[in-house]
Amino acid sequence: MSRKRATSSRNSKPEPTEPAIGTPTGPDPVGDVPAFGAGSSVAAISGLDCKVLVLNKLYLAVRVVSAKRAFGLLARDLAEVIHIDDGQYLNYDFESWAEVSQIAAEVERERHDWVKTVRMDIAVPRIIRLLGYDRLPEQRVKLNRRNLFARDRNRCQYCGHHFPTSELSIDHVHPRSQGGGDSWENLVCACIRCNAKKGGRTPAQANMTLVKKPAMPRRNPMISVRLGHDRYASWKQFLDNAYWSVELR
Repeated sequence: MSRKRATSSRNSKPEPTEPAIGTPTGPDPVGDVPAFGAGSSVAAISGLDCKVLVLNKLYLAVRVVSAKRAFGLLARDLAEVIHIDDGQYLNYDFESWAEVSQIAAEVERERHDWVKTVRMDIAVPRIIRLLGYDRLPEQRVKLNRRNLFARDRNRCQYCGHHFPTSELSIDHVHPRSQGGGDSWENLVCACIRCNAKKGGRTPAQANMTLVKKPAMPRRNPMISVRLGHDRYASWKQFLDNAYWSVELR
């Protein structure tokens, strides 16, 4: 079994301390791929539909793609697999990862999702690193209904209960009739009953209290929702300081 290279520990991973990045080497090879859809089921998705975190060559998170897209990048030698095992960062090219997959299929098959090919089964990587791309995503999260529902986790910000999306609305904390605008700090999820009760008043005027103060999330909130699943636990260390601008469709 050949291995492209392995790093001894997390501390040996490149960790740039300055925000300035070198000149990009070319167009983004990944493309603008949306992250998790609202109705996706983590437990039921097929191997090619699993999500893969993409890092730039400086080990900074840039976006999330499907496993199908990730394998395309690996097969064209545009990326490598980053596998975390007992605190070590192990780097594999596509050929080496295919070899490692054969061993994993025998000893730890339940720990991976799989893609079947004519010759073999290949484990779906959780993280890949682009070899010639050093850009960073735009540092903002798009303000839209999907991201608002995800940020508030489908929880009414007045009564505190969770509801399906169809039973939630978007409420202006400071009403538009009183000069309130559309912003992360002024929009919250509200159930139909609480929205009707509040009407065109501020929470103080309606004698209502917000569950928490609304704020712009630091990264795509749909990714935060999925981090609780063991499948994507290895992403967290790369996402603590990441910002996301992927439009969810």
